[in-house]
Amino acid sequence: MSIRYLHLDVFAAAPGGGNHLGVVTDASGWSDARMQAFARWTNLVETTFLLPPTQPDASYRVRIFTPHKEIPFAGHPSIGSAHAVLLCGLATPVDGVLWQECGAGVLPIRVEGSGDSRQLLLKSPHATVDKIGRDAHPLLQGALAGIALGKLPPAYVAGGRHWWLAECADEDSLRRWQPDHAAIGALAQATDSLGLCVFARSSQPDYQLVVRAFPAGVGLVEDPASGAANGLIAAYIAHAEPAGPLARGYTVSQGREIGHDARLLVRIDGKTVWIGGHTNTIIDGTLHWNGQD
Repeated sequence: MSIRYLHLDVFAAAPGGGNHLGVVTDASGWSDARMQAFARWTNLVETTFLLPPTQPDASYRVRIFTPHKEIPFAGHPSIGSAHAVLLCGLATPVDGVLWQECGAGVLPIRVEGSGDSRQLLLKSPHATVDKIGRDAHPLLQGALAGIALGKLPPAYVAGGRHWWLAECADEDSLRRWQPDHAAIGALAQATDSLGLCVFARSSQPDYQLVVRAFPAGVGLVEDPASGAANGLIAAYIAHAEPAGPLARGYTVSQGREIGHDARLLVRIDGKTVWIGGHTNTIIDGTLHWNGQD
């Protein structure tokens, strides 16, 4: 059976700058094995599958697969899937909000604007700061080798996903940093985390934070646009600097070091963090999948 399939560019400052996402717009009748097989074939960081909701308050349901396994939640697949739902007319926002059912529950996604100017913002899962300090884990020192730290101390933050976070002293140092990926991988494996996410404040007019994310825990060297990780950074900043200049929100630049140019929006309402941005539809076509389950 032919199914509409989208290849999206999520969190892009300009077309081609964001994170790839494949979306199967109607996976009704697909088995778990078929979804996994197709995600393995696309070989994208994540591929999502849209389904009718099972919860009465949800607008739609999404399942998220890496090439190797299903995961309950991720940032850019959630934003991209909501974009696909609106593009295909699969659900209508209520009071400007879509409700996404996923493995992490039913999550709200704000819809701001329309058409090419539309921005979508996802409410991040509640985050907790579990450990703080450069000595929070014996392997953290090696993962941070060669980088001058900034104002906030390193922290281990949990919320949907688990990341080690560290502030770098300045934007230029962060962009030039050549991290020890083996050391980051060892830290991720030892702490059951995705890896290390490093950020630096910026005085540029169009963004206030630069982010680099190294998700060695899922076998990736560097991520061009990290919705979940940026949600944890925002929660950490709001926790540490509730009256600071970034405590209400800011704009993030990510991915330039690996040939991308992602732009993420952060809104902070008290303890609630919203992460979002713009999505470009790059390919809108028909899927013919007769692959083996």
